[in-house]
Amino acid sequence: MRLGELMPTPYRLVAKGVLLVVLVGGSTAITWHVQDWRYGKQLAEQARLHTETLNQLNLASAAQQRAEHDKRLALEQRLATSEQTHYRALSDVQRDQGRLRDRLATADLRLSVLLDATTGAGNGSMPATTATGGVVHGPTRAELDPAHAQRVIGITDDGDRGLIALAACQAYAKEVSTPK
Repeated sequence: MRLGELMPTPYRLVAKGVLLVVLVGGSTAITWHVQDWRYGKQLAEQARLHTETLNQLNLASAAQQRAEHDKRLALEQRLATSEQTHYRALSDVQRDQGRLRDRLATADLRLSVLLDATTGAGNGSMPATTATGGVVHGPTRAELDPAHAQRVIGITDDGDRGLIALAACQAYAKEVSTPK
């Protein structure tokens, strides 16, 4: 005898209903587990891809930072070299000017200026031609007083320093503005 034959019909319907609910509930649970497994796998893949993308971005950013750092170091080295060159030029000019001032102070060297030979003799200027007993041939020159010569040397010293500073500024501006 079978189980269905022993039960009355309403119980059979209830048993079939319960069996149907169990089967549908079980298949729904299985479906949920399968979907959970599939979505979990997709989410894990997305997380892995996201992590890889972040790692690639970090590596690219680090490489770019290294490149910028290397550029900055190269520029600093070029500027340091340029600064040394201009400092050397400035110190050479200062040394030469110091020697010139010393020679002027000891009367080892006399500073003279060229006089205009076209001015007339009546305005207090030196004669345009040299005396017949003179040793100097050529244009007429006048010696400057040592104090005035020192002032002239000071002015030229300031001018030389200014020119060297200008050259240093121009070199700096060129180095900084030229992309490398």
